[in-house]
Order: sequence, then C-alpha cells, then structure tokens
Amino acid sequence: MRMPYFALMHTLSLGLPCFHRPLSRVFSVTASQPTAPTRSTSRVLYEPIESVERMEYYQKGGYHPMNIGDHFHARYRVVHKLGHGTYSTIWLARDEISKRYVAVKICTAYSDPLETNVLSQLSEPPKSSDIGATMIPSILDKFNIQGPNGNHACLVTSPARMSLSEAKDGSWIGLFQIDVARALAAQLVTVTRYMHSQGLLTTKELYERYGEPELEPVNLLDGQTPPPGVPKHGVVPIWLGEPTRFQPTVPLTFSSDTWTLACTIWDIVAQRSLFEGFLTNEDDMTCQQIAALGPLPIEWWDKWEGRADHFNDDGEPINRATSQYRSLGDAFEINIQQPRSQAGMPPLELSERDAFFAMLRPMLSFRPEDRPSAQQVLESDWMVNWAIPEYEKIRSLEES
Repeated sequence: MRMPYFALMHTLSLGLPCFHRPLSRVFSVTASQPTAPTRSTSRVLYEPIESVERMEYYQKGGYHPMNIGDHFHARYRVVHKLGHGTYSTIWLARDEISKRYVAVKICTAYSDPLETNVLSQLSEPPKSSDIGATMIPSILDKFNIQGPNGNHACLVTSPARMSLSEAKDGSWIGLFQIDVARALAAQLVTVTRYMHSQGLLTTKELYERYGEPELEPVNLLDGQTPPPGVPKHGVVPIWLGEPTRFQPTVPLTFSSDTWTLACTIWDIVAQRSLFEGFLTNEDDMTCQQIAALGPLPIEWWDKWEGRADHFNDDGEPINRATSQYRSLGDAFEINIQQPRSQAGMPPLELSERDAFFAMLRPMLSFRPEDRPSAQQVLESDWMVNWAIPEYEKIRSLEES
C-alpha cells in the first residue's frame, strides 16, 4: 500500500464502457499471495492462455472457479469476465434483484481485502457533501463464498470503465485534448484532497491499523540464497514512486501522494512520462530527476554512492548519457508542446505554461516537507483558472 490512492484513480473514467478490458487494478489488496504451483503442490501443468489468469492458481488457497452462467449468493449471475490479478478474479454479473450489471471481485482463498474498510470509509462519511466523495467507488455488497479451494471474500461494485492510461494509449497520438486533460487533472486533485481530508493515509495510524508495508522477499526457485548482486526484497517500481531512496527509514506521509500526483498530472497533459522508468535503474532515475528538478539536497548528494559514475564534484555530468537527460522546460516542449502542435492541437499558451510550472514544481520538491498539500494544489493558479473551470463545464453538462 505504498500509494493506496493510485489504484482508486483507475476508476476515474471517460464514460466509455469497456467491459472487455482487464481491470485487475480496480482494487488494491493486501493479502497472502496464492502459493505458486510446484511439483509438491501441483502435478498438473496447463498451456498458457493470453490475457487469462494462470490455471495453476486454481488450487487450495488460490482462485475460486467460476463459469459463465453461474449463479451465486442467491442474486448474481455471471455474464462475462472483467479481469484478474494476483489476488482475485473480477467478473461482470447481472444482479437479478436490482436488475443491473455489477462487478464482482472474488478474492483468493483466505486473503484479506483491506480496501473494503477503506472504500467504505471514503464513500460513506457521515453527512459529507464533499464533491470528492462522489468520485470514490462504493461497495454495493460484500459476502463470502465457500468453494473447493477455500473461503473467498467477494466485493461488489459498479463496473469500472476504461482507465485513463488505456484511453490515452488507445489514441494514435497518445494525448488528451487539453480541455479534457485539465478536467481530469482537476478531478484527480479534488479526490486526492478529499481522501486526505478523511485522514486515511497518516502513517502512524495506517501502520497501527493495517501493519507496516510488507516487503516481498526475493527467493530462488531451488531454495538457495540469492547472490550478492540481487536485492533481498522486491520494491515499488521507481518510475511510480517518489525519490525515497535517500530517506528509506522516513515514514510515508500525504506528501508522498503529492509527488505521485504531480507525475500523474504530467502524464495526463503530456504525451510521455516526466521520468522514464523503462529499462532503467535507481541511479539513472536519480539523474533524470536532477536534470529536471535541479540538485539534490546536499546530504542526499553526499550519500549517493553512484554519484561519481555520473557527475564530477562540481555537479557537472561526466558522460554523454547523463548530459542527455532533459530539464523540465525541455521535457515540456518535447512531450507537451511539440506533440500537440504536430497533432493539430493548440499548444499551451505562455500564461498557462507558467501557471502549470508554478503548480508542478513545488509538488516535485525533493524534500517531502517542502511539497504543498492537495488543498494548496487545488488553490493554485493553474487549477483555479484552467483546470477547475473545465471540470465544472463537464459537471454542468452531466446535470443538465
């Protein structure tokens, strides 16, 4: 649960039904991973099927078998598949009582879907009139079913729609129209501010209630100890998280979301991500962040073991690869302005560009304590004069 809100952001949609898309990240789950099949636990091997979960996980402690047409819990009839993840399968079902389609998430046996409590608290606060509450998916039903592989928790929600990343990737140019991008950014900041206002992510309370983040151990299949060059634990992909490598013992706070929020807003407006994480490592990512955001805090700079491979003592790049990383201004021109002009879309005017930078730059401060709150982001010039007005236009159309 390093970035708990991020999975919820997948429910922000464009109003485009897309039941055939995999929706395995509609929910975030903290649970025991299904036991991987081995010679001792499973003698059956299956041919892999593209876009389908591994059949080997249909075993004790794993997935619950479900077929099209199955009825369960005296009201739901399975009509299609929505997706799957490590800890669940998700099905499109017909609620025979309410006469509507719903998404039913069936967790692996004996897993503990913590999002039940989180979503319930967010979507049903007492007497809340906050518009952010309307952006949180509500749990319509929850129950358990007993099957051949164990006892499975089930969660029922309205079907999610196309995620923003899927909609963007489906475009030939990989861009949203700027009015759409502004409205989406406003929604994103609004719902993040609302979630923070409900106090769900304060580190001490979250750890006391749900336990500290779990690190996944790295194990060899033959049971031997991994060699020295391999990390002991799996970690969050560096292109999604904030630069916590220099403060590994500092607890996460709301400021962690602010960094991710800035990167997500950039992704919505731009054609490519601000920090490229494909085929990179921590040192390369740090170089990208320095090029875009400026020097690291001095104590971080001093403890960076890989610094000498990229910079001299004066902070100047010493190799061609490091010197080719882009500044924030260059990235803006290459990933936002140029693609929009090439696609026949109007680029951002200078006044909007300046307001966009004025909002984004503090959000990307290296030190978490220097980043603005989601409420302060919502009050920024770009939000007030560009993003929120576009979102209000959409709301007025929906209400008319």
